[in-house]
Amino acid sequence: MKIFDNAACAAADILIPQSTCDLTKWAVVACDQFTSDREYWDDVYKIAGDAPSTAKLILPEAYLEDDGKEERLASIRKTADQYLGDGTFRELKDSFILVDRSSPATPSRKGLVLALDLEEYDYDPAKKSRCKATEGTVISRIPPRIKIRSNCPIELPHVMLLIDDPKDTVIEAAFAKAAEEGLEVIYDTPLMKDSGSIKGIAVPCDSATGKIITEGLAALPEGPEDILYLVGDGNHSLASAKAHWDNVKAGLTEEERKDHPARFALTEVVNIHDKGLAFEPIHRIVFGISADDLIAKASDYFGCDGKEGDVSFTVTDGVNDKTFSIPNPPHSLAVGCLGLFLDDLCSKDDKIKVDYIHGEEEVRSLASSDAAGVFLPGISKDTFFDTVRCEGVFPRKTFSMGHAFEKRFYMEARKIVP
Repeated sequence: MKIFDNAACAAADILIPQSTCDLTKWAVVACDQFTSDREYWDDVYKIAGDAPSTAKLILPEAYLEDDGKEERLASIRKTADQYLGDGTFRELKDSFILVDRSSPATPSRKGLVLALDLEEYDYDPAKKSRCKATEGTVISRIPPRIKIRSNCPIELPHVMLLIDDPKDTVIEAAFAKAAEEGLEVIYDTPLMKDSGSIKGIAVPCDSATGKIITEGLAALPEGPEDILYLVGDGNHSLASAKAHWDNVKAGLTEEERKDHPARFALTEVVNIHDKGLAFEPIHRIVFGISADDLIAKASDYFGCDGKEGDVSFTVTDGVNDKTFSIPNPPHSLAVGCLGLFLDDLCSKDDKIKVDYIHGEEEVRSLASSDAAGVFLPGISKDTFFDTVRCEGVFPRKTFSMGHAFEKRFYMEARKIVP
């Protein structure tokens, strides 16, 4: 592993499956997807069968409440040890990986796999760090994930980080140089359950392409303490990796801490300006209240008639839509204003419940005379980093980076023990 302090990352010793592995069975979607769809994950295990698969190295959140969790963790550890010992993996020393992902929603989304220095990451919005969370971290969600990470000698990344690179100086430039250098394509495979395909190119850190990556990343922040990475997906997994590292480093000397593998977390970095990266707003359905009553209560809460203002959201009964605007808003984003209002509303009436909905059609299908739908505007890529600098984090459930089938599939791994 070679560390690049000026880019808050390392070129890792990355493990990938041997070419003899059936990659359509090996790669599975992130464990925090399809959490209410047991049939999806049951099908994944049927597809994987007896073949080597990352499905056997993770604990899908759909099964988190099941009995037998300890047995699952023991099985994960046993399988990881088996794969490390039986030649399932090959190792790429001091490397990055360029990733090109297609899905039914986009023909291409380009990414870069690297090891983030966890000393440069903090989910506390009040603390300065070069890698920051984009949403509030629910501390209660961290301990179960720490247990999973501390149980296994390897990590598999589904964290996706964002960089602000409007001139395409890092990832796009690296792809161009990799083609010029003729770097090795280490995997190129369709993904299970009609989720598209994925291609990976190995990049030795001392290659010309590697230098474009490290020098480009180091040049991106506007100042020495400015934000370089924002967490787009997998915030709680990264927070768990950080907490695990804090536990590990407590027993290490200063010298041992410098390059201990647990200090780093394998992630995929994506340019926020990539055309294949879609930011979808997450809408709301408010049960137990009509659209008209919700607007009336919003008027009382914000002290306005909702006709003119600086930020707006739209309320629907499923057929009729009404835009509500807020002058002098308490938050710079409509989703932040709505969150404050709905928290207050729910605290006063326990019959009112809020759910988070992807897609306008589903909101309209759920809205009724006793359930108000609320459409929220999308988040601008151009102001995304500035919003975090201004507000600290986005309100919970502000955006989704694409659909569930577009999320990261596990492919690479890395040892996190010496």
